[in-house]
Amino acid sequence: MSGLADALIGGDRRALARAITLVESTHDEDHESAVELIRRAMPVSGGALRVGVSGAPGAGKSTMIEALGVRLTDAGRRVGVLTVDPTSSLSGGSILGDKTRMEELSRRDEAFIRPSPSGGTLGGVARRTREAMLLVEAWGADVVMIETVGVGQSEVAVAGMVDHLMLLISPGGGDELQGIKRGLMELADLIVVNKADGELEAAAERARGEYAAAAHLMRPRHEGLPTPVLVASALERRGLDEVWEEIEQRHRALAADGRLARLRSAQASDWLWSEVRESLLAAVEGDPEASAIAKRTEAEVADGTAFPPKVAREIVNALLGRK
Repeated sequence: MSGLADALIGGDRRALARAITLVESTHDEDHESAVELIRRAMPVSGGALRVGVSGAPGAGKSTMIEALGVRLTDAGRRVGVLTVDPTSSLSGGSILGDKTRMEELSRRDEAFIRPSPSGGTLGGVARRTREAMLLVEAWGADVVMIETVGVGQSEVAVAGMVDHLMLLISPGGGDELQGIKRGLMELADLIVVNKADGELEAAAERARGEYAAAAHLMRPRHEGLPTPVLVASALERRGLDEVWEEIEQRHRALAADGRLARLRSAQASDWLWSEVRESLLAAVEGDPEASAIAKRTEAEVADGTAFPPKVAREIVNALLGRK
């Protein structure tokens, strides 16, 4: 681990790829090595600006990330991109096509793009996205962007691990506010109506007005920092300066009064309890008695003859050795 950690911290992209593969491994024999690697990486992590990019499929998330990434690398910044692809519940396979969609950015030495399967994890992010983000920061990234699957809970999950959440909206879908919930808008640090080009340019301006009016009536994620609604075209790379300047202005404001530090502390606590839940589930699956109870009673729960809370308590008691 010492050699891999040194290579990673020295800016070796191959070492970064190997490191993320290690922490994503589900093999028990890799767990201790992954923990040691994260321990070595953490002292040099945490310095990047973390941005989550979410939105419905087709909103142009990959195109926006590539456009911003190219702009940032042109300015001498080092960029890490973590994308999450949905995993099929039938075959277990995933698309993992984001790296090919970001072809220009992937050729930049100052950029690193890593697609990961969601593995069925709820919330539109992969289970080890947090650890991967720390490794990318240890590699030297100034900016880390996380693209989510874009399903339901994505905004909630990614907001718990980034500094700023960008919600992308695609115009021209009829009632622009129909497909978005109030709670999701309140989680967003900024809303960007993308695809403001060609025949959709007028529709994008109308959508911006509607979302701006809605955002004005809602409580912003951070007091004193209202949620801006911007218009951009990632395809034609227009409006990107305004988008990134808004992100940096908010970042400076949060850092200046200590809110950024408090936000990251709260996220670290969330990470702890997320790991506790994952570890408990793994322990149940690995414990003969607890897993036997789960398998035996699952059908009874499914057909309504067993009460789920009671069965859950029996499983936990079996895990803890209680009678």
